Amino acid sequence: MTEIIKAENVRKTFDNRIWVLDGIDLVVQKGDFVSIVGASGSGKSTLLTILGGMDKPTQGKVFFDGEDITEMKEDKLAKLRRTKLGFVFQFFNLAPYLTVEENILLPIILNGRKQKDVQERLDYLLKYLAIEEYRKSMPSKISGGEQQRVAIARALIYEPAVIFLDEPTGNLDSKSSQNIMELLLKINKEMDATIVQVTHSAENAAYGNRIIKISDGKIEPQ
Repeated sequence: MTEIIKAENVRKTFDNRIWVLDGIDLVVQKGDFVSIVGASGSGKSTLLTILGGMDKPTQGKVFFDGEDITEMKEDKLAKLRRTKLGFVFQFFNLAPYLTVEENILLPIILNGRKQKDVQERLDYLLKYLAIEEYRKSMPSKISGGEQQRVAIARALIYEPAVIFLDEPTGNLDSKSSQNIMELLLKINKEMDATIVQVTHSAENAAYGNRIIKISDGKIEPQ
Protein backbone atom coordinates (compact mmCIF):
# COMPACT_ATOMS: atom_id res chain seq x y z
CA MET A 1 0.00 0.00 0.00
CA THR A 2 1.02 3.63 -0.55
CA GLU A 3 1.25 6.21 2.20
CA ILE A 4 -1.08 9.19 1.70
CA ILE A 5 -1.02 10.95 5.12
CA LYS A 6 1.70 10.95 7.73
CA ALA A 7 1.72 12.76 11.06
CA GLU A 8 5.02 13.07 12.93
CA ASN A 9 5.10 14.00 16.64
CA VAL A 10 2.05 16.24 16.29
CA ARG A 11 1.36 18.32 19.39
CA LYS A 12 -1.32 20.98 19.88
CA THR A 13 -2.07 23.43 22.66
CA PHE A 14 -4.48 26.34 22.73
CA ASP A 15 -3.32 27.95 25.99
CA ASN A 16 0.37 26.98 26.22
CA ARG A 17 -0.44 24.85 29.27
CA ILE A 18 -2.52 21.82 28.33
CA TRP A 19 -1.56 19.65 25.34
CA VAL A 20 -4.74 18.69 23.48
CA LEU A 21 -2.57 16.47 21.28
CA ASP A 22 0.67 15.18 22.73
CA GLY A 23 3.03 13.40 20.35
CA ILE A 24 0.81 11.86 17.67
CA ASP A 25 2.49 9.62 15.09
CA LEU A 26 0.11 8.26 12.47
CA VAL A 27 0.25 6.90 8.93
CA VAL A 28 -2.79 6.54 6.65
CA GLN A 29 -2.41 4.37 3.56
CA LYS A 30 -4.27 4.92 0.29
CA GLY A 31 -7.52 2.98 0.39
CA ASP A 32 -7.70 2.91 4.20
CA PHE A 33 -10.93 3.50 6.11
CA VAL A 34 -9.57 4.78 9.42
CA SER A 35 -11.80 5.30 12.44
CA ILE A 36 -10.44 7.61 15.14
CA VAL A 37 -12.32 7.10 18.39
CA GLY A 38 -12.16 8.58 21.84
CA ALA A 39 -14.16 10.27 24.56
CA SER A 40 -15.27 13.88 24.35
CA GLY A 41 -12.21 16.08 24.85
CA SER A 42 -9.75 13.34 23.91
CA GLY A 43 -8.36 15.38 21.00
CA LYS A 44 -9.81 13.34 18.12
CA SER A 45 -11.57 16.25 16.36
CA THR A 46 -8.50 18.46 16.77
CA LEU A 47 -6.43 15.73 15.14
CA LEU A 48 -8.87 15.52 12.23
CA THR A 49 -8.68 19.27 11.57
CA ILE A 50 -4.87 19.12 11.60
CA LEU A 51 -4.71 16.09 9.30
CA GLY A 52 -7.12 17.87 6.94
CA GLY A 53 -5.11 21.08 6.85
CA MET A 54 -7.82 23.16 8.56
CA ASP A 55 -5.55 23.85 11.53
CA LYS A 56 -1.82 23.73 12.18
CA PRO A 57 -0.06 21.84 14.98
CA THR A 58 1.84 23.72 17.64
CA GLN A 59 4.67 21.27 17.05
CA GLY A 60 5.28 18.45 14.60
CA LYS A 61 4.56 17.91 10.93
CA VAL A 62 1.82 16.52 8.70
CA PHE A 63 2.56 15.23 5.21
CA PHE A 64 0.02 14.76 2.42
CA ASP A 65 1.26 12.63 -0.47
CA GLY A 66 4.81 13.32 0.68
CA GLU A 67 4.45 17.12 0.94
CA ASP A 68 4.64 18.93 4.27
CA ILE A 69 1.31 20.76 4.58
CA THR A 70 2.30 22.41 7.87
CA GLU A 71 4.69 24.61 5.88
CA MET A 72 2.28 25.40 3.03
CA LYS A 73 1.15 28.97 2.40
CA GLU A 74 -2.55 29.48 3.06
CA ASP A 75 -3.57 30.00 -0.58
CA LYS A 76 -1.95 26.72 -1.63
CA LEU A 77 -3.39 24.94 1.39
CA ALA A 78 -6.89 26.28 0.63
CA LYS A 79 -6.65 24.96 -2.93
CA LEU A 80 -5.49 21.58 -1.61
CA ARG A 81 -8.53 21.41 0.70
CA ARG A 82 -10.88 22.27 -2.17
CA THR A 83 -9.45 19.87 -4.74
CA LYS A 84 -7.67 16.97 -3.01
CA LEU A 85 -9.52 16.68 0.30
CA GLY A 86 -13.22 16.22 0.98
CA PHE A 87 -14.97 17.08 4.25
CA VAL A 88 -18.27 15.85 5.71
CA PHE A 89 -19.49 17.22 9.04
CA GLN A 90 -22.15 16.29 11.57
CA PHE A 91 -24.42 19.23 10.76
CA PHE A 92 -24.19 18.94 6.95
CA ASN A 93 -23.07 22.60 6.50
CA LEU A 94 -25.27 23.10 3.44
CA ALA A 95 -26.06 26.60 2.21
CA PRO A 96 -29.82 26.96 2.86
CA TYR A 97 -30.34 29.40 -0.02
CA LEU A 98 -28.80 27.09 -2.63
CA THR A 99 -30.37 24.03 -4.26
CA VAL A 100 -28.99 20.52 -3.80
CA GLU A 101 -27.20 20.76 -7.13
CA GLU A 102 -25.72 24.18 -6.32
CA ASN A 103 -24.49 22.98 -2.92
CA ILE A 104 -22.67 20.07 -4.51
CA LEU A 105 -21.03 22.43 -7.01
CA LEU A 106 -19.74 24.90 -4.39
CA PRO A 107 -16.12 23.62 -4.42
CA ILE A 108 -16.13 23.90 -8.21
CA ILE A 109 -17.43 27.47 -8.14
CA LEU A 110 -14.96 28.50 -5.41
CA ASN A 111 -12.11 27.14 -7.53
CA GLY A 112 -13.18 29.18 -10.55
CA ARG A 113 -14.35 26.30 -12.72
CA LYS A 114 -17.61 26.03 -14.64
CA GLN A 115 -20.41 23.53 -14.09
CA LYS A 116 -20.01 22.15 -17.61
CA ASP A 117 -16.50 20.97 -16.65
CA VAL A 118 -17.97 18.56 -14.09
CA GLN A 119 -21.49 17.99 -15.40
CA GLU A 120 -20.88 14.29 -16.02
CA ARG A 121 -19.41 13.84 -12.54
CA LEU A 122 -22.33 15.75 -10.99
CA ASP A 123 -24.93 13.62 -12.76
CA TYR A 124 -23.07 10.45 -11.75
CA LEU A 125 -22.93 11.40 -8.06
CA LEU A 126 -26.59 12.43 -7.93
CA LYS A 127 -27.54 9.02 -9.27
CA TYR A 128 -24.95 7.04 -7.27
CA LEU A 129 -26.07 8.66 -4.00
CA ALA A 130 -29.79 8.30 -4.85
CA ILE A 131 -30.54 12.03 -4.65
CA GLU A 132 -31.12 12.71 -8.34
CA GLU A 133 -34.78 13.58 -7.83
CA TYR A 134 -33.83 16.31 -5.32
CA ARG A 135 -31.29 18.14 -7.49
CA LYS A 136 -33.45 21.30 -7.70
CA SER A 137 -34.75 21.08 -4.12
CA MET A 138 -33.69 23.31 -1.24
CA PRO A 139 -32.00 21.58 1.72
CA SER A 140 -34.93 22.43 4.02
CA LYS A 141 -37.22 20.32 1.82
CA ILE A 142 -35.31 17.03 2.19
CA SER A 143 -34.60 14.74 5.14
CA GLY A 144 -31.47 14.75 7.31
CA GLY A 145 -30.20 11.57 5.70
CA GLU A 146 -30.68 13.07 2.25
CA GLN A 147 -28.93 16.27 3.33
CA GLN A 148 -25.94 14.22 4.45
CA ARG A 149 -25.87 12.50 1.04
CA VAL A 150 -25.71 15.96 -0.53
CA ALA A 151 -22.78 16.82 1.76
CA ILE A 152 -21.06 13.59 0.71
CA ALA A 153 -21.63 14.41 -2.96
CA ARG A 154 -20.09 17.85 -2.39
CA ALA A 155 -17.07 16.19 -0.77
CA LEU A 156 -16.73 13.82 -3.76
CA ILE A 157 -17.24 16.27 -6.63
CA TYR A 158 -13.50 16.82 -7.13
CA GLU A 159 -12.67 13.10 -6.75
CA PRO A 160 -10.57 13.83 -3.65
CA ALA A 161 -7.70 11.66 -2.49
CA VAL A 162 -9.00 11.63 1.11
CA ILE A 163 -12.42 12.19 2.66
CA PHE A 164 -12.52 13.42 6.27
CA LEU A 165 -15.64 12.71 8.31
CA ASP A 166 -16.40 14.44 11.61
CA GLU A 167 -19.19 12.51 13.38
CA PRO A 168 -20.96 12.02 10.02
CA THR A 169 -24.08 10.47 11.54
CA GLY A 170 -24.22 12.43 14.80
CA ASN A 171 -27.32 14.33 13.69
CA LEU A 172 -29.21 11.35 12.25
CA ASP A 173 -31.54 8.65 13.57
CA SER A 174 -30.25 5.08 13.84
CA LYS A 175 -31.65 3.86 10.52
CA SER A 176 -30.33 6.86 8.58
CA SER A 177 -26.99 6.45 10.38
CA GLN A 178 -26.68 2.85 9.24
CA ASN A 179 -27.57 3.80 5.67
CA ILE A 180 -24.95 6.55 5.59
CA MET A 181 -22.23 4.33 7.03
CA GLU A 182 -22.99 1.56 4.54
CA LEU A 183 -22.86 4.14 1.77
CA LEU A 184 -19.47 5.41 2.98
CA LEU A 185 -18.10 1.86 3.08
CA LYS A 186 -19.37 1.35 -0.46
CA ILE A 187 -17.60 4.55 -1.55
CA ASN A 188 -14.41 3.37 0.14
CA LYS A 189 -14.53 0.03 -1.70
CA GLU A 190 -15.96 0.98 -5.10
CA MET A 191 -14.27 4.37 -5.56
CA ASP A 192 -11.07 3.35 -3.76
CA ALA A 193 -11.53 6.48 -1.63
CA THR A 194 -9.37 6.88 1.46
CA ILE A 195 -11.55 7.78 4.45
CA VAL A 196 -10.60 9.12 7.87
CA GLN A 197 -13.50 9.45 10.30
CA VAL A 198 -13.81 10.73 13.84
CA THR A 199 -16.61 9.09 15.81
CA HIS A 200 -17.69 8.28 19.33
CA SER A 201 -19.86 5.44 18.00
CA ALA A 202 -18.47 1.91 18.28
CA GLU A 203 -20.90 0.81 15.56
CA ASN A 204 -19.62 3.46 13.14
CA ALA A 205 -15.99 2.79 14.04
CA ALA A 206 -16.42 -0.87 13.12
CA TYR A 207 -16.92 0.07 9.45
CA GLY A 208 -13.26 1.04 9.28
CA ASN A 209 -10.44 -1.36 8.48
CA ARG A 210 -8.37 0.36 11.19
CA ILE A 211 -9.49 1.73 14.55
CA ILE A 212 -7.26 4.24 16.36
CA LYS A 213 -8.11 5.08 19.96
CA ILE A 214 -7.12 8.44 21.43
CA SER A 215 -7.07 9.26 25.12
CA ASP A 216 -5.82 12.53 26.63
CA GLY A 217 -4.20 13.55 23.36
CA LYS A 218 -2.25 10.33 22.85
CA ILE A 219 -2.85 7.26 20.69
CA GLU A 220 -3.45 4.23 22.86
CA PRO A 221 -1.20 1.21 22.18
CA GLN A 222 -2.89 -1.35 19.92
